[in-house]
Amino acid sequence: MEHHSPLLRKFITLGKLTAEQVKAKQAEAHSTAELICLCSGMSSQEMAEQCLDLFRVPYFDLSGFDITQVPKELVKEKLIRQHHLLPLVKKDRKLFIATSDPTDYGAFENFEFSTGLQCEVVVVDYKLLDQKIDQLFDDNSSLSLSEEEFKEFASLDVEDEPKAQNNDEEKDDAPIIVYINKILMDAIKKGASDLHFEPYEKKYRVRFRIDGLLHEMASPPHALSSRLSARIKVMSHLDIAEKRKPQDGRIKLKISERKSIDFRVSTLPTMWGEKIVMRILDSSAAKLGIEALGYEADQKSMYLNALEQPQGMILVTGPTGSGKTVSLYTGLNILNKPERNISTAEDPVEINLEGINQVQINTKADMTFANALRAFLRQDPDVVMVGEIRDLETAEIAIKAAQTGHLVMSTLHTNSASETLTRLLNMGVPAYNVASSVSLIIAQRLARRLCPKCKEPEQLPTEELQRQGFTAEQIQNMTLYAPKGCDHCTDGYKGRVGIYEVMKITPEISHAIMEGGNSLEIAELAASQGFANLRQSGLKKASDGITSLAEINRVTNY
Repeated sequence: MEHHSPLLRKFITLGKLTAEQVKAKQAEAHSTAELICLCSGMSSQEMAEQCLDLFRVPYFDLSGFDITQVPKELVKEKLIRQHHLLPLVKKDRKLFIATSDPTDYGAFENFEFSTGLQCEVVVVDYKLLDQKIDQLFDDNSSLSLSEEEFKEFASLDVEDEPKAQNNDEEKDDAPIIVYINKILMDAIKKGASDLHFEPYEKKYRVRFRIDGLLHEMASPPHALSSRLSARIKVMSHLDIAEKRKPQDGRIKLKISERKSIDFRVSTLPTMWGEKIVMRILDSSAAKLGIEALGYEADQKSMYLNALEQPQGMILVTGPTGSGKTVSLYTGLNILNKPERNISTAEDPVEINLEGINQVQINTKADMTFANALRAFLRQDPDVVMVGEIRDLETAEIAIKAAQTGHLVMSTLHTNSASETLTRLLNMGVPAYNVASSVSLIIAQRLARRLCPKCKEPEQLPTEELQRQGFTAEQIQNMTLYAPKGCDHCTDGYKGRVGIYEVMKITPEISHAIMEGGNSLEIAELAASQGFANLRQSGLKKASDGITSLAEINRVTNY
């Protein structure tokens, strides 16, 4: 890489970086564009846009480009990697090439000499360019990384993994094993909650769900689709030969002597192979403590007060992936004392906590939620947690337990606290049982936290803020922030925070339930008693600068 290329000199002249910064960072960079980003703090996208403005070279978005369309036969791998260029498409006597440095004229001449074609240049994001070049030449050998990385990821162990039948088989699978291990470790380091391995007709992609949104992270060669899925199925103790039915399994990855990470694995037959989704099960999430979850002071007080009661029912509601399990387990962790007998029935058991008796639901063996709950009540329980109330039978047993001196915790899939009450009524639970047993309902969502390093103030007209739902008092004293994006975050966000609607069942709300009030009437009554709904709680998080208004609108369906 020529560190004093015209591109570098241009950015030094513009004052975006200094020669001293270049000298300090040049050993870390693999291309001129990467060096400029390291020194200036610009993102790779901003760098490409600057080149567009400065040199009037067309910009091209590589993210959706199909790598199989590249005329690979025209240019050799050595030339592409040496000059950090990618041939995109040949049209007549022209070859369109992607570059992150539109001033690298010597490289363009080499391409023209090698191909005998006239080169037309487009500027691209250097990170995407790196990815596409790697994809272009990906084969079995390129799945094995550098020697140091290979040793690092080959050393990871999967608990109780079946061993290869012979050494040749083990040797052939080594690159696949290391590649999967690297992806799993990358997911853990990036704080992903789920991994998606997805085969399509002409490509294969790997996506991570980070802070609630999916991001494409890798595109291994399509030809390796079946070997990748077979490797994951071996790790998960699944039937490799069965490709027509969904299967569920579990992986325990030992990453050090003292630490292991659990993955819940689900396979699904699709048109072009098996899609595999892994959920990372993080036991430490339940031990964060209630302070870290994002409850407002009054909401936290109501939850803790309900946990202190000897009996009653606490219900946590929200869609899949809204953090219900973590909320329940945070409560169970507070209750987990030697003098209490705590039993849980879950499908599946996601978080392992010592001191709590956890039962895995197994419908084939007739271990249903209702049957597990009946068994718990014969085991001298103090606290019972039911993973989900799905039917009238489970609801009736849970309510009976809550009325007879037990604290019951469970979840339902509803959108708000008031809808939870009417859902129980619609299941067939009598109104007087709902009113006398339910003590607290928590509805929740997870919103992405703004990155504290790069968030920037956002100005909106007062009329628009009022239309969004902010009060006059909030508008006077607040500063809203918007995401920007930097090397420390993902699209301007880092981590997530809970948004909660906590409704205590007061005598007035109990009376409304007994009178047959619908969810709208109960919601209005709760609002009149000072309970903030999800929208109001979300706006409070935005006004506190914790998240953005756009993110609140996304998670509260405004």
